[in-house]
Amino acid sequence: MQESPTTPPSSTFAPALRGQRKLIILIALLLVAFGYFGFTAFQSATSYYLTVDELVERGNTADLGSVQVKGSLVADSFYREDGSIMVRFELTEGGAVLPATYEGVLPDLFFNEHSEIILAGEYDPNGTFVTDRVLIKCPTKYQSAEYDNTPADYVQDPTQSS
Repeated sequence: MQESPTTPPSSTFAPALRGQRKLIILIALLLVAFGYFGFTAFQSATSYYLTVDELVERGNTADLGSVQVKGSLVADSFYREDGSIMVRFELTEGGAVLPATYEGVLPDLFFNEHSEIILAGEYDPNGTFVTDRVLIKCPTKYQSAEYDNTPADYVQDPTQSS
């Protein structure tokens, strides 16, 4: 009996395995690339959130990059030169005062003494906070009069008649 030459089974599947191997490598490279881009986007989008006291106490924030700081406007600290959009002002919370600069148009609520101001930017080594984004929160719109700083004799009891 004469045996016919047969090809080993592995050689018939070799082209299919090579195609699968290329597909697996391509998918792995895409996953690594998307993971890297996602990580770098997340890193640049995050920032620390500090109060004025915490920021002034910390001092140098070069290692943190962009930070957000919360406070309220110091009365009579706002200054803008005529014809300019560059403004200088001070924020406070607790006892510390933070000088800040911003170039742009500010919302009207910025000048409300009850507004909570959130600045995003970087703290200069010379002690000035240079901001590129200003957010204003006005919690007094959502509080009832009894929680406001209204004197007790001003808040009337609805059960009493005038």
